[in-house]
Parts: sequence; C-alpha cells; structure tokens
Amino acid sequence: MSKQKYKLSTIIIFFVCLVVLLSLLFTGLLISQTVSDTIRNNQEEKSKIVSRTVAKSVIVTNGLENGEQNAGAIQQYTVDIQQATDVLFIVVMDMNGIRKSHPNPEMIGKSFVGGDEKAVLNGEEHISLSKGTLGQSLRAFTPIYGADNEQIGAVAVGISLNNVEQALEKAHHNIIIGSIIGILVGVLGAVILARYIKKILFGLEPFEIAKIHEERNTMLQSVHEGIIAVDKDSTITLVNKSALRIFMNSGLPDNPIDMKLTEYMPYSKLDRVLKTGKPEQDEELTFNGVSILVNSVPLIVNKEIVGAISTFREKTEVHELAEQLTGVRMYAEALRAQSHEFMNRLHVILGMVKTGFYDELTNYINEVVNHRVNEVDYVTKNIKDPALAGFIMGKLSFARENQVEMMIDNETVIPAPKEANVIHELITIVGNVIDNAIEAMDDMKEKKLQLKLNYDKHQLQIKVRDSGPGLKKEQFTHIFKKGYSTKKSNRGYGLYLVGKSVESLGGTIQLNLSVENGTEFIIQVPYEVEEEDE
Repeated sequence: MSKQKYKLSTIIIFFVCLVVLLSLLFTGLLISQTVSDTIRNNQEEKSKIVSRTVAKSVIVTNGLENGEQNAGAIQQYTVDIQQATDVLFIVVMDMNGIRKSHPNPEMIGKSFVGGDEKAVLNGEEHISLSKGTLGQSLRAFTPIYGADNEQIGAVAVGISLNNVEQALEKAHHNIIIGSIIGILVGVLGAVILARYIKKILFGLEPFEIAKIHEERNTMLQSVHEGIIAVDKDSTITLVNKSALRIFMNSGLPDNPIDMKLTEYMPYSKLDRVLKTGKPEQDEELTFNGVSILVNSVPLIVNKEIVGAISTFREKTEVHELAEQLTGVRMYAEALRAQSHEFMNRLHVILGMVKTGFYDELTNYINEVVNHRVNEVDYVTKNIKDPALAGFIMGKLSFARENQVEMMIDNETVIPAPKEANVIHELITIVGNVIDNAIEAMDDMKEKKLQLKLNYDKHQLQIKVRDSGPGLKKEQFTHIFKKGYSTKKSNRGYGLYLVGKSVESLGGTIQLNLSVENGTEFIIQVPYEVEEEDE
C-alpha cells in the first residue's frame, strides 16, 4: 500500500495554525510578564517624578523654613498637585516626621505612619510598599533641601496598589482578547496563504515542482551559451557545462563553485554589476586567447541586489566574421564613392557636349585622364596589395566628394602581407581613421588630409593627419571606447573598431599633440610580407 500524500494546502494550513497557536501562547505569557513589570515600573517612576517635583518647589521649601507661617500654602500646593497627577497622597514632613500636608487635613501636624520614612529623613531617596492611614500603597520618598543645601524635610508620594492591580488586570484582559483574535486571524491567514501559494505555483504539488526543477536544470546544462551566477558576496553559485568548457579551453580550473569571482576570473565585469546594479549588454572580454561576448544582469529581490548572472558565448569566430564584413562595407563605400565621382564627371562631359564646348571638353578629359592615370600609377606602384590599393583609391574619391584635399605620401613601397586577414584589419584601421578625419573637418574652411605609409623591418607605420579642430589630450583616453563620441548619439564605433583591430594585430596607437592644427594619429603594427627585395 502506497504512503498517502497530503496536499500542499493541507500541510500549510496545519503547520501555520500550529505555529501561530504556539507563538501566541508563548508570546502572550512573555507579554503579560513584560506588561506587568512595565506598569509597576511606570507607577514607580510616576511617584518618583511627582515626589522630586514637590521637593524642588519653592512653596514647599519656604513653608518648611518659615514654619507655621506658610503651612497652609504647602497644603494647598500638594492638594493641587495630587489632583493633577491622580496619585493617592502627597505628604510633606519635617525632619521629625511631622506632616505638613495630607489629603485629610485632620492628619496635618501628626507623625507620618508606615515606618518606612526613616531612610529619607537620613537623606536617602527610595521606594517602598507599606500600609498607612489610606491603606496599602506604593510610596516614593524624596528628601527636601533648603537654601544652604541642608535637609529640612521630606516628601512622600503614594499610589494605591488597588489602581496598580486594576491596570494589570486590564492589560491581561487585553492580551487574552488579542491572542484570541490573533489565533482566528492566523487560521484565516493560513487558508489564504495556502490558496495564494497554490495559485502562484500554478496549482502544482511539491513532487510536480521537483520534476519541473530537474527538467529546468537539464535545460540549463544543455544550452550552448555559458552561464555563471554569483551571490551578493561575489561567490560563484552556478556554472553550466558550456561555461565550464569555455573556461577549460582558456586554462581556468574546472570546479569554480564556491570560489570568489575575483579569484577565479579577476578580469570579469560581473563584480562591477553587483556594485552598480546596472546591466551590461554585449561586452567583449578576452582572456587567455579566448574572446567572449558577455551579457550581465543583477539579480534584484525586493529592491536589494542578491546576486548577478552572466551569459556569454565565444566571440572569436563571430569577431572574425564581423571584421570581414567591416572590410566588405569599406570596399562597398569606396566603390560607391568612385561610382559617384565617375557619374559627376559624365554629367560634366554630357553638359559640354550639349553646349558645344568641344575644345574645353578635350582639355577636361585630358586633365581627368592624366590626373587619374597619375593617381592610379602612384598608388599601384607603391602599394602592392591590390585590395588595399583599390580601397585607398576609393578613399581618394570619397575625399574629393566631400571637398577634402587628400594626399598620399609613401615613404617606402608597401609590399603585400603574408596573411590575407591583415589586409582586412588594415582596411578597418585606415578606413575608419580617414572617415573620422573627413567628418571632423565638415565645418572647416581648409580641408586637408594626409596619409603616410612606411614599411621598415617587419613594421608598418600609418600616419593620418587632418586640418580639423583637433583633439584634447584628455579625450584620447576615451575615443577608443565603445559608444564614445563627440558628435551625435548612436555613434562612437569607428575608432572603437580601430582600437580592436590594432589590438588584434599587436600594434600601438599614438596621438601627436605637437602638430599646430588638426590631429595626427600614428599607428604602428607588425607586418610580415611574402617576399622582401634583396
């Protein structure tokens, strides 16, 4: 016979009711004792405050120092205070224990009753329980000092113990009523809680939830993207199989659970997400030769960051494809510029033909042909790689289209590289730097751009100088960041790609601040060639 399975709602109602019942029982006992102590302490403090107030009264001290002359004033004063504070009695006595005031005027002039006044007549303030002419009471005694700081009497303030007991009984009654109401509310709350939990769990029972949990874990481990999660202390709590595979390929340990993120991956930005609470999307990270694309988000519960999670995938192949696509885009732009320039010249030729300016047309065609031949001859003679040469020719046309005077100055012949992917990187570098320079000169009267190429000892140096407004020194540290731009929004990717390409080639970028006007970029990259002239 299979063991009976209780429903989740039944278990919740039973245990919530049991916990509420036991909690209210013990809480009621503790509160009852605390309230009793509090009431007694409050009554003692009240009597002490009243006695100290009366002891400091000028009316009382003058009455005791002047004898019978001000006796009536003491009685009137204490009666007023007694009515205002709702105490049982206020008795002022001299050093012989003779009453100077009493709720019953007939008791004035008689000795204080109770036997607990001796300590106060010796200068000791205290509280006691005793029986006097008005019955059992809680009494506070305070000595009275004259102008020369010598004790001249004492004051006794009494609070009826019957009032104290009544207050305690009322408090206990309220506690019992509150406990009963708490039990009823607890039962009702248990029923509502059970229904609410059942609702948010989509009506699932615990064993069904466990099954779904196992299925989700299997899915988590089977996804292609790597997943890593940390708690608020940056301790790694979750790593799936894809993440472990990527980590092992990069030489990291294969069991990072319970390790600190800063120890396992000191270059990770997930720790920064924990501090800022802001998600970071599509961040590139390279470690040990492995390039990954990372998305990181904080885990927030009740407006508090309890952890963070990153999903990532290998970026090496995607990055190579993106670089190739960037090169294709550069080629396309160069061809478009050349086509646009050619169409403009055809329009000029067509206009001269229609107007009959044949002599001018001949001169114009000769000028265009000679300029084109000289330009093509110079570029192809000094740049041996056809893709790079054609690209630069396109940039010359693009510069003329934007009314920029572009000059190419090759200090040496640039041989073709040994690896074809280097050309894609160079096109990305040269194209984006030139485009950025041309755009920077939009509002300038003089628009000049100079490109210098120099090859020496397996190193290629690229210098691009413009006559634009120039860059400030502090801007140089930011211009290669993704999304940073001094222009409109949704910009700031050209120089970011330049920085990535230079980094992939193992080169360096410098900014020449010594130029008088404009900006000069100096880029140095390793450049292995197919053959070198002897």
